[in-house]
Amino acid sequence: MSKGRGTVTDYAGETLREGDLVAYAARVNNRVRMTDAVIIKATAKKVDGRLRPMLLVEPTGIESGFIKRETLDRQWVSTEHVRLLAVGYAP
Repeated sequence: MSKGRGTVTDYAGETLREGDLVAYAARVNNRVRMTDAVIIKATAKKVDGRLRPMLLVEPTGIESGFIKRETLDRQWVSTEHVRLLAVGYAP
């Protein structure tokens, strides 16, 4: 999953760093939407006895779907369904 020790990557092998713009799948009720977000922190957490790469992201408000997001709070997401869109994103 990663190119080397201490490197967090998306599912295509692109290195993810703080400040990058990514897209990830987010659940809303019984639906899934694609959401753009900026990476705040990239780390690894122990989940179910395994060390998994995780990202603290802040949604930008740009997303698919008809139902508007209720909050733009920061969220922890797994890199399993994350894709890099832009390096060093600055709104």
